[in-house]
Amino acid sequence: MPLGLIDRLFSPAPASARIAWLATHEYAHRGLHGPGLHGAGAPENSPAAFAAAIARGMGIECDVQRSGDGQAMVFHDWELDRLTGQSGPVAGLNAAALAQVALTGGSDCIPSLHQVLELVAGRAVMSFDPRVGKWFAEHSPRTVRGLVMSEEDDRGLVGRLRRHLWLWAARPDFLAYDVRDLPSRFAGRQRARGIPVLTWTVRSPELRARAAEYADAPIAEGAGVESQPAAHGEPVEP
Repeated sequence: MPLGLIDRLFSPAPASARIAWLATHEYAHRGLHGPGLHGAGAPENSPAAFAAAIARGMGIECDVQRSGDGQAMVFHDWELDRLTGQSGPVAGLNAAALAQVALTGGSDCIPSLHQVLELVAGRAVMSFDPRVGKWFAEHSPRTVRGLVMSEEDDRGLVGRLRRHLWLWAARPDFLAYDVRDLPSRFAGRQRARGIPVLTWTVRSPELRARAAEYADAPIAEGAGVESQPAAHGEPVEP
């Protein structure tokens, strides 16, 4: 049976009313962060960066790591070194200790996922791990769920089959695709049958143009953020 038919059987496209809003907004990659006009100096994945995105009417993308006591903390790296004045693994500290660790370049400390969800009142979730989408499909079916994908170093037959297997497992309402892989036959075929494609990380006008041609909405930062404030957006969490 052709893979396209199996895709439709095991990962049907969502109802358009459920996901139409995704394509009408721009999303701030780790919030509006960094020096310059858009980030105003806020550290990535900080409450200040998320507040700046919300003020522009943008949705947000953020990253989650697990603390030593199993709590979800909003932080990108496995290690503390790049983004804080401390060193060592994030999992080496419990949630209470991480909440006291200041992020370099601002006054915020590492927030918990609970704090961020209270701030943005999120309506969607996305992850590289197809098991996350599968869990939400089974336990929280009203939550819009996305599958994050990259074809980097995985473009052969095995990688192609793997992408289809992950799609069937996650049953996503949308894809969040690596902009470096666009145009992509896989992403294009899913988009053509009604699964929206968001794309990351859009960091330049050139990548914005690629996103506009091959995807439905950009997940952007820095020079890739639209110069004019976006319309009112809906947040997207990882």
